[in-house]
This record gives sequence, C-alpha cells and structure tokens, in this order.
Amino acid sequence: MIDFTAAQIAEITGGRLVGDPSTVPLSVVTDSREATPGALYVAKPGETADGHAFIGAAFAAGAVLALCEREVSDSSGASFPCVVVPDAVLAMGALAREAVRRIRAARAARGEQLTVVGITGSAGKTTTKDLVAGIFRSTSEGSATPSSTVSPQGSYNGEVGVPLTVFRADERTRYLVIEMGATGIGHIEYLAQMVKPDIGVVLFVGTAHAGEFGGVENIALAKGELVEALAPEGTAVINIDDARVRAMVSRTAARLVLFTQHPENAAEWSARGTVVAAHGVTVDAGGSPVFDLAVGAEERVHVASRLIGAHHTSNLLAAASAAHAAGVPVATIAASLSAQGPGSRWRMERTERADGVTVINDAYNANPESMRAALQTLADLGRGRRTWAVLGAMLELGEETIPAHTAVGTLVVRLNIDRLVVVGREARPLYVSAVNEGSWGDECTFVEDADAAFELLERELEPGDLVLFKSSNGVGLRHLGDRIALAGHGRAHDTQERS
Repeated sequence: MIDFTAAQIAEITGGRLVGDPSTVPLSVVTDSREATPGALYVAKPGETADGHAFIGAAFAAGAVLALCEREVSDSSGASFPCVVVPDAVLAMGALAREAVRRIRAARAARGEQLTVVGITGSAGKTTTKDLVAGIFRSTSEGSATPSSTVSPQGSYNGEVGVPLTVFRADERTRYLVIEMGATGIGHIEYLAQMVKPDIGVVLFVGTAHAGEFGGVENIALAKGELVEALAPEGTAVINIDDARVRAMVSRTAARLVLFTQHPENAAEWSARGTVVAAHGVTVDAGGSPVFDLAVGAEERVHVASRLIGAHHTSNLLAAASAAHAAGVPVATIAASLSAQGPGSRWRMERTERADGVTVINDAYNANPESMRAALQTLADLGRGRRTWAVLGAMLELGEETIPAHTAVGTLVVRLNIDRLVVVGREARPLYVSAVNEGSWGDECTFVEDADAAFELLERELEPGDLVLFKSSNGVGLRHLGDRIALAGHGRAHDTQERS
C-alpha cells in the first residue's frame, strides 16, 4: 500500500480528521474481521449491517484509523481516531485514485512504467483477469517482487472491490489488473476515472443484470464506457465476434487490438488494428480448448489450455490480446495460457471424488449465455457417462426471467442431459419447460432448497456420474457443489483444476 498519513487521507477525501495527523495505515479493510495491526478500517453502510457498529472490533484487532461517516466513541467516551466524510465508499474511490496517480509518478521518476489493465463484460471477467495476471507474473517484470503484479481477489470488481485491489499495489507494482463490474450506466466510467487504465478489455455483452440496467442495449452503453475512457495512446481490446462489442470500435480514440475465434475475419479488420485470432479450435479429451494463436502477422503458436469448456476460447484470446498490448512476447503468452488452470474458485472447478463421481462446480454466477456454455460442456464431457445438471435461478434478468429459464430447460432436454435437478422456486420455470419438452419421471426433479437437493444427490449419485452445478451467486449452489464434492469416501481432488 502507498503510504498516506491521516492528514493526507483527510485532505484527499475532503474529510475531517479526529486524532493524530501523522498516523500512517499499513492496509485497508472494509470487514472488521479482516483488520490487522496498522489497518485503516472503512466503516461503510451495508445491506444488512452498518460498518460503524464494528469500529470498536476493528480497533481491538489492531486498526489505527477509521474512514467513516460519523464519529464513534470507545468505552471511555473518547472518539476512535478517524476521518469523517460524507460518503465512505466515495472517499475510498478518491483515495484509490490518488494511490494510482502516486504509483505512476513514482515509477515514472525512476524511468519505469505502470500498466493498468481494465476488464469488463457480462461474463468471463474473473477468468480473464486471472489469465492476464498469470501471463504478467510469468514475465521477469511481473514476478520480480510479490507486488509486481496486482489483481483482484475473487471478483472484487465494484466501487468497493476496485479500491481494495488498488490499495494492495505500491511503487514496486509493474502491472495492475482491474476487473470492472456494473449494475448501471456510469459505473464503469466511475471506475475507469479512478484507475485510468492503459488497456481496456471488453469481452461480450449479454443479459446479466438486464433487469437492473433496463435492457441489453443499456448494458452495451455501460460496458463501452471503458473504451471511451481510454486515452489515444491507450489500447482498446475488442471482441469482434460480439456485434454489440464490435460497435464499440467507433466509441474510442485508442489503438485497437481485435480478437476473434473466426480467423477469416482477420483480413477485414487488420487495417483497423492488430487482430488476435484462434485457428483450428478443438477441445481435448478433458474438455479444454486447444488452438493455434495468431497475433497479427506473427507466426502462430500453439495453446493447449487447462480450462474446461470451449467457451473459454474467447477469454483466452482476450487475455492474449491484453498481454500483447502490454508488450509481452507471443511465445510467453502461449506458454502461460497453456500452463494456467482456473485461478478463482467455482469457475468450472472440477473435482474427482474417490468413488468415481466427477463434480464440476460452475456456480459462482450464471446468465443465459454462461448457462448454455456450461451445459454444452457437460454434454460434451459426458459422452459415455450419466450426466446431471443441478441448476438454480439466474437472477437480475428483469422481464426476461421466465423466457430465459424456459430456454435453458428446453436446452437441457435437447442436449440429452440424463438428469436435471432444479433447485428453488425462482428457477421453477426451468423445470416446467424441461417437462414440457419431454423430460418426465425421474429424469427431471424439482426441489425446494439445497438441502433437499443434497439428500437426492447423496442417495442417487453413482460411480462414473458427471454432475454440474450452476446458478447465480445469490442462490448459493456453489456451496451445495462443495458439499457434494466432499461427500462420500475419500477426497481425491483434481489438482490441475485447483492450480
């Protein structure tokens, strides 16, 4: 973390200081349970609890300063040392913006560079940021010190998560990889102004959060804010296989790197920028994408990914494009992509139980596009095995909720998935559509909750079965997937998928 005195924090955030102006926090936390000696605790309002109620606990754990919206007193009646601001979350953003500025300035003074990569899209953000960070860490610059490459923990991608990622960077940081999520227009612009990315990556525009955005076209407007924020000397990485993302070419003055799974498009787009293409895409016996990577006119290099699912080809191309824009040699990019498995949990995470049951836990999040991709992967991997799809609701789809779930139920049947277990009332249209499509008897089951699903699976899973768990994060099927992965006798995990 960049050193800020309490007085500087107050000045940057426009806050009022209570306490010693020379105090220098060593880290920033928003959860009092994560406070360590020297921490700055941000007391933000939450959906279910007010962070101000935990200021005392944070100081008991070693915090030395709070960033808060009102003073809080200890047992003696004295105020805890703090900076009082109108909005703690916006104050975090202001502090993060200044941290990035200082890192850039300090490195520039030494003749060094900070490269900030921003990544957005309706799905694939976390996988892509993990891949990009992995490539950077495989270079000499990226691995020189533990902080040379900084990327988000899990899916820290919003107005709180992005600053927390920035606060882990310091003057030794060469690469800062930022995942950018949004639930409305203006959110990506806010994050982009905070970190000033040199490279902006847009993956694709889908229907995730369509209800909150007010439609898919508004999602496209919001995601395009990233490339609009880039300076002319920056680089926009654009997925030209997605029509809505492709249209963002006209929304940026930055240089272009364009990626595609259809190499026949390369000639058409090569005059606009560098084209990164996948040639001869196939999947291996484990369901992982294999292809030849072409970057502009350079010689093709082979990529044999360890990620599960052909849909990851687009994420691999996006990561390759961002790394190329940052100056990483193509051979280094290909070697790193071929070595990396999932970097974050619950993304096509595969576990081999000792009893022969294979669990694929992809229930960190879900939307119609990612649901289709996961089900196709299940069907592809399950040839010769009994396949199970354990599915929960896709949230925040607005008026598309029923049609989207209906389409997924139909797809399950048409892909010949052997067993479908639908969990929870919000996902019931998925069950109804599967029944209407011709799935009946024990082929298709509806259960009210995860406990009922666990009992069913414990009773009926057999050696050799392949079971997929998929739902939106808020439904929580990822935890059911973990329970099933650990059930039975033995705990034989696939280390490749945990690397």
